[in-house]
Amino acid sequence: MPGLDPRVAVHKLAVHPSVRPVKQSQRRFRPELVPEIEKEVDKLIAANFIREVKYPSWIANIVPVKKKTGQIRVCVDFRDLNKACPKDDFPLPIIELMVDATTGHEALSFMDGSSGCNQIRMDPKDEELTAFRTPKGIFCYKVMPFELKNAGATYQRAMQNIFDDFLHKRVECYVDDLVVKTKQRADHLLDLRAVFERLRRFQLKMNPLKCAFGVTSGKFLGFLVHHRGIEIDQSKIDAIQKMPEPRNVSELKSFQGHLAYIRRFISNLVGRCQPFSRLLKKGTPFEWDDTCRNAFNNIKVYLTKPPVLVAPIVDKPLLLYIAAQEKSVGALLAQCDEDN
Repeated sequence: MPGLDPRVAVHKLAVHPSVRPVKQSQRRFRPELVPEIEKEVDKLIAANFIREVKYPSWIANIVPVKKKTGQIRVCVDFRDLNKACPKDDFPLPIIELMVDATTGHEALSFMDGSSGCNQIRMDPKDEELTAFRTPKGIFCYKVMPFELKNAGATYQRAMQNIFDDFLHKRVECYVDDLVVKTKQRADHLLDLRAVFERLRRFQLKMNPLKCAFGVTSGKFLGFLVHHRGIEIDQSKIDAIQKMPEPRNVSELKSFQGHLAYIRRFISNLVGRCQPFSRLLKKGTPFEWDDTCRNAFNNIKVYLTKPPVLVAPIVDKPLLLYIAAQEKSVGALLAQCDEDN
């Protein structure tokens, strides 16, 4: 994989000069993990993603993480380095608007970037700042690791530069998730050809195992999009259905965070979650009573038959419905469809 053309994007850290470099204390690993860690490091060396470094000013530790397949992924604890870097405020797309924009198309192709962030190179001046310690020695990244702060913003900026004239017309893109969309199926091959020519020009590679071409529906950013509308990915619903009753404020916030991601599909969400609000007040003891339990179970029952949303039709009037209740206010935008 040659990597993205550096003229399009490289990742710069912009570490504040007044910050003192941090060398994390060496961590120990279980003996049975060491061969697996070394194997993963060898893969990174063979892919030309990392190189050995001597006398670095910053040193981070690795964190072995077990993947769903049972294999080990070597992540790096860049928390100290990330704290020393300013936030890149490049705007990421609004997920709801992107999902809406993919509906109503007869043909869709879903693609995913191969090795994600690793296709973008590090600025050579900043490579040694990414130094990390392994059982095989100390290495630094020549490409952008996904654990770095602002990696998503750098990738999105690159995609904006590559597909600037395609975005919101032929293509929707959120970091390394790409959708090619076509209103008429007969034109889809032309759109795909144009997108692949652009990918080849800038040396951006896709993962064939995560691609689906010329389909009528597919998963995009946690939602199922198709010609008729938008549905919640069943895995998101299953995750909520399997959640036990919260035992503390942290678990309650986790539950509400899952609901917030699919809030558009739950009518009167504020009203349904109203019994939980008193538990989130500072200094209030966490008492999970029957009212909270009933609200918790009612939300799960509601999600057994979630609605299908349809993106608005251009140039058609919108109707605003408002529901004012004692402790919440809800609103709904709708359109009349004479065809159904």
